[in-house]
Amino acid sequence: MYHFIMYLYLLGVIICSFFSEKVKKMWRGERDCFRVIREKLDPEAQYAWFHAASLGEFEQGRPLMEQLRRKHPEYKILLTFFSPSGYEVRKNYEGADIICYLPIDTVTNARRFLRTIRPVVAFFIKYEFWYNYLHILKHRHVPVYSVSSIFRPDQVFFKWYGHQYGMVLKCFTHFFVQNDISKELLAKIGITNVTVTGDTRFDRVLTIKEQAKHLPIVSTFKGNSKVFVAGSSWQPDEDIFIRYFNTHRDWKLIIAPHVIGEDHLKEIEKKLEGRKVIRYTQAQQHLHLSASPGEDDAIDKAIADAEVLIIDCFGLLSSIYNFADITYVGGGFGVGIHNVLEAAVWNVPVVFGPNNKKFQEAQDLKSAGGGFEIQGYDDLHTLMERFDSDKTFLQTASDHAGNYVRSHAGATDSIFKEVFKQ
Repeated sequence: MYHFIMYLYLLGVIICSFFSEKVKKMWRGERDCFRVIREKLDPEAQYAWFHAASLGEFEQGRPLMEQLRRKHPEYKILLTFFSPSGYEVRKNYEGADIICYLPIDTVTNARRFLRTIRPVVAFFIKYEFWYNYLHILKHRHVPVYSVSSIFRPDQVFFKWYGHQYGMVLKCFTHFFVQNDISKELLAKIGITNVTVTGDTRFDRVLTIKEQAKHLPIVSTFKGNSKVFVAGSSWQPDEDIFIRYFNTHRDWKLIIAPHVIGEDHLKEIEKKLEGRKVIRYTQAQQHLHLSASPGEDDAIDKAIADAEVLIIDCFGLLSSIYNFADITYVGGGFGVGIHNVLEAAVWNVPVVFGPNNKKFQEAQDLKSAGGGFEIQGYDDLHTLMERFDSDKTFLQTASDHAGNYVRSHAGATDSIFKEVFKQ
């Protein structure tokens, strides 16, 4: 049945590639995979294979890849992605020797791929359970590790009808899971090669904090003002917090929308009701083109006088959270929230929408007192008024957020020690 589904899925991808640019990129990338490998493969090298579905899983695998690179440079690293949203952003990542899409999990593709690479160890990040790849790896006696995985009772492995597919879990050498619930669920189906190590993303965000970018434009914008940073926001998020800040002008607002297309940026600006708005790239361009110190001073004044800064480029958000007094992470009124840890690591409270139940870090952050769920505008209004009037409450929430991240670090070292016995 699984094989039939894979071939049906393959047919669906081919058809959808005619109508979706994202699917087209994925389909082209998968077909191009073997050429990329053929051109870059070192036949004498030992490869450690890391597979991440998308960008979030890459960030979970990245600390382990970078530690492997430092401590065992004799290994070369193959990094594969399933989704264009991961591959397109990280296709030039310098921490891997080969980066490509993973071909769809047919028997033919899996055999050809593994016969070509011959990995000596494999790491599947979080939710990756490809039946053919995993069974062939087991047959070849290649150690395979599931990293930062998390399991829930509603997953197919724990249903009466999921027993056959659940056998794929027997292919893993060891599971490094995020919580005790995952360990207990696996034990119920006879899988005991499990260690609760937590999430490697805690290690990653601490590293990001140490390597934060110097952002003079954002620093000038903030000055001595209170700043609310909204990261990875979508339209439903923006409708809520923009409404609040249009009537509370003692706060400055930084918006880093998830979608930075021109139409969406203009839509945001239209909603800001006459507030002084500046885009990051415009400020950057003006400073670059300025011809005199006097002109620089005028640009700096325009940045400092602005009330809203829109981040219309990628790669800055994790550093921008450093300038926040309160943060908001978007996606909670849609498919799910984005990365709350990148904000919490800076010792600031994190606000997010209701679709956060499947995100362990959001649930834990709420329990720790550093994360706050809102259902709509009224909740945000009440919460912001309390933050504004009760400085002790704000400081306590900030401390809880930062302490939560620091107290959960160390998963990378634990995994590394177990895998490499060091």
